[in-house]
Amino acid sequence: MKILLGSNSPRRKELLQNLGFAFEVVSINCDEIYPENLEVEKIASFLSELKANAFRKIEKDEILLTADTVVTFENKVLGKPKNREEAVEMLQHLSGKTHQVYTGISFKTSENIITKTDVAEVEFDEISNEEIDFYIKNYQPFDKAGSYGIQEWLGMAKISRINGSFYTIMGLPTHLVYKTFKELNL
Repeated sequence: MKILLGSNSPRRKELLQNLGFAFEVVSINCDEIYPENLEVEKIASFLSELKANAFRKIEKDEILLTADTVVTFENKVLGKPKNREEAVEMLQHLSGKTHQVYTGISFKTSENIITKTDVAEVEFDEISNEEIDFYIKNYQPFDKAGSYGIQEWLGMAKISRINGSFYTIMGLPTHLVYKTFKELNL
């Protein structure tokens, strides 16, 4: 089977490579819009499946993997920050508190789509304004949901506890990907 990764994320590409799978990266163009009344724990899987459905028809010898990660705090979605001010505000909200990260993954075959979601809880220590400024200036987290990457300085210095998979927070629940590929005989 030929695996297609429907993601431009360098982190997802690296994680799938590290799992030992050969794959081709493909681009998917779709508006990542979900219904306003959708429960936060269902948004990542909804968007992952939306991406899978937006891709062309899958051939019998192909499988498409798509993913989406959503950071939530107090039942609200924290997307990618539009600017520095929004990044500062998000990190101030997360400081000293626990939030959830959901990653939905979809596997599209010529016959169907299988979608799964994993969740992890992340607890931050208090983050000072100076630390927030340092992080944003040096790491430019504008392409990351919730304004941070767990694998970067802020994650290393300020995350005190994780309940769930580190890789789910990075954007690809590798244990679920591996298990599902094995179930699909890959």
